[in-house]
Amino acid sequence: MSMKEDCKHYQSRTYPSGEVARFCRIDLAPEAPWRCPEQCPGYEKRLGDAGFERGSLVEPTIEEEPLGNGESGSDIAKLLDEAEDIVNSIVPDALAEIQKKNERKSSLNKNGFFANLKKRFRRK
Repeated sequence: MSMKEDCKHYQSRTYPSGEVARFCRIDLAPEAPWRCPEQCPGYEKRLGDAGFERGSLVEPTIEEEPLGNGESGSDIAKLLDEAEDIVNSIVPDALAEIQKKNERKSSLNKNGFFANLKKRFRRK
């Protein structure tokens, strides 16, 4: 079984490098991009494609699923969840760092070089 491309929650993106990311927008396909759960509770037929024929510009086929060294689907899903948790754990720190930089820029504009220039030009 593969990803259900006719589901309204299926999404894909092709990057300039040619790499294609395929995933479930509601995160119900733990083994994406290779397969959706057999009886997915979130599956809804995509209505936007009704009556349309797919042309030659269809996205490339999915690469072969890597061999899992005897790992089951649940082991792979667990590994992917752990990787997602690692990525999600750094998000607050990254956002705080960006916010700190933006605050610094904002304070420079209010009290720094540009503010002094504005004051000089207003006096004249």
